[in-house]
Amino acid sequence: MSHRIIYIENCEYLRLYLDNLKVEYKDNDLLIPVSDIQILVIDNYRSNLSVPLINKLMEDNVCTIICGIDHLPTSYILPINGHFSQSGNINKQINWSDENKKNVHQKIVRAKIFNQIEILKKNNKNLEVITKLYQFSNEVEPGDTTNREGLSAKMYFREMFGDNFVRFNDDIVNIGLNYGYSIFRSLISSIIVAKGYLPNLGIFHKGKQNMFNLSDDIIEVFRPIVDDYVLNNMMEDILFKQEHREALIQLTNKKVKIDNRKQTIPNAIYIYIESILKELENNENSFVFPLPICYDL
Repeated sequence: MSHRIIYIENCEYLRLYLDNLKVEYKDNDLLIPVSDIQILVIDNYRSNLSVPLINKLMEDNVCTIICGIDHLPTSYILPINGHFSQSGNINKQINWSDENKKNVHQKIVRAKIFNQIEILKKNNKNLEVITKLYQFSNEVEPGDTTNREGLSAKMYFREMFGDNFVRFNDDIVNIGLNYGYSIFRSLISSIIVAKGYLPNLGIFHKGKQNMFNLSDDIIEVFRPIVDDYVLNNMMEDILFKQEHREALIQLTNKKVKIDNRKQTIPNAIYIYIESILKELENNENSFVFPLPICYDL
């Protein structure tokens, strides 16, 4: 899979032309081979997409994100058929045991808290908070029945963004977090589909109206990557600028360490998901997770 990330703004039409994405502007056209695209972000609510192009994007499993008038992602386009053994994998997914799901959720929460600690350390944050998060991580039980994830998140976000920070408020920090999380969520969803699983059947997340429960389980360890960017680049801003949108998209084009090797983030997602599936389906002790410090390609 290629690592090209395409951000489209101010175009009128997007069509398919000889297996290429044809981006039509007022003054000129741009041709990009669809096979070279991994993520396509369309940030113009007035753009028109052709059906042949949509079909080709799905055939090549391109992670396609549509943004609204506020420049925030409003929808993802995902293929229905993603893998030759899809029906068999979905049957496995439906039959994941509650015990295995609780054990995997415990490991995910511990990994998420560990990555939050790594970002706090990277940014020279309060040692007492870091020590408390280590304690919470060690106290996580199967299924996180004592809600150590929630307790950690409260302390972590206040230490990162200030005592007055409230998650989901309509401010520049939350807008940046939501945008970055959406980009990662869409990439994760496309990889889940490509592996023949359903993004809506989760491990811990079970929202009936949530089409991406499994994606929301997988994304947890990647969230601190976005948090770190927002902390270091958006705290003094009032407006959500195009440069921030493009930079948050480009985070998925970085490398991270997983299993003692540097991997591109898409590869790290794939390896991470594989390790979780082995735990859920084969009872293997195979869990590995990506660290949140990013490296350039």
